[in-house]
Amino acid sequence: MNMKFISWNIDSLNAALTSDSPRAQLSQAVLTTLAAQNADIIALQETKLSSKGPTKKHLEILAERFPDYEIAVRSSVEPARKGYAGTMFLYKNNLTPLVSFPEIDAPSTMDCEGRIITLEFDDFYLTQVYTPNAGDGLKRLAERQIWDEKYRDYLMQLDKIKPVIAQGDYNVAHQEIDLANPNNNRNSPGFTDEERAGFTQLLAAGFTDTFRHVHGQVPSVYSWWAQRSKTSKINNSGWRIDYFLTSERIANKVTRSEMIDSGARQDHTPLLLEIKL
Repeated sequence: MNMKFISWNIDSLNAALTSDSPRAQLSQAVLTTLAAQNADIIALQETKLSSKGPTKKHLEILAERFPDYEIAVRSSVEPARKGYAGTMFLYKNNLTPLVSFPEIDAPSTMDCEGRIITLEFDDFYLTQVYTPNAGDGLKRLAERQIWDEKYRDYLMQLDKIKPVIAQGDYNVAHQEIDLANPNNNRNSPGFTDEERAGFTQLLAAGFTDTFRHVHGQVPSVYSWWAQRSKTSKINNSGWRIDYFLTSERIANKVTRSEMIDSGARQDHTPLLLEIKL
């Protein structure tokens, strides 16, 4: 069975669905592109919904844009910040996964920020993550390192039971080839030695970066371009911080792992994975 998965840090689902701003219109165009892909499952990160989840209006718009999909959603709840982080799965209604909202004994309020949802199928797990950013001035780097350890342990526990497909915004450019200007970003959030080492350790625990597995060391392919720089995407001054990972033992079943063109919209672009399961 060939399955198609999409992952995208949407940076505010409410804005993408209900706003009429120029940026929201660009986001809506991306949603149209995603709907046309007819994927089995779509993972969204940084939904920024309230603790109550999507509103009736949100659900109506999603049903119009993505008919025949069920929804699993997780929002940031107290004591974490409101309208922060958050994740969502849209999955075809012919699928019947067991949905879980794991906590990983993460530091601070990270377990309350709606960062992980896992779908369990008969033969595999599909899990998504919105990894905490190390923050301005690296103020959250120490907590981020603990997160990386706890998250790795969580994936390893899943992997002991059945193969894992993990996706999302990992907030780290793993290698120098994964960002346009490595020399200027040695101590920037997402490219510290500590975060890179954490990702190396995750792969060493039995997981494969499917993009590199399929494409090798191809340069200048990124998944994120800073909004604060108006020319970052025009100049392709980006970072690859979003990933599809699989358990090593199913990596050879991946047939496609690539970015989906998001047009003029900066910030994150969606990722596509196709795999024979």
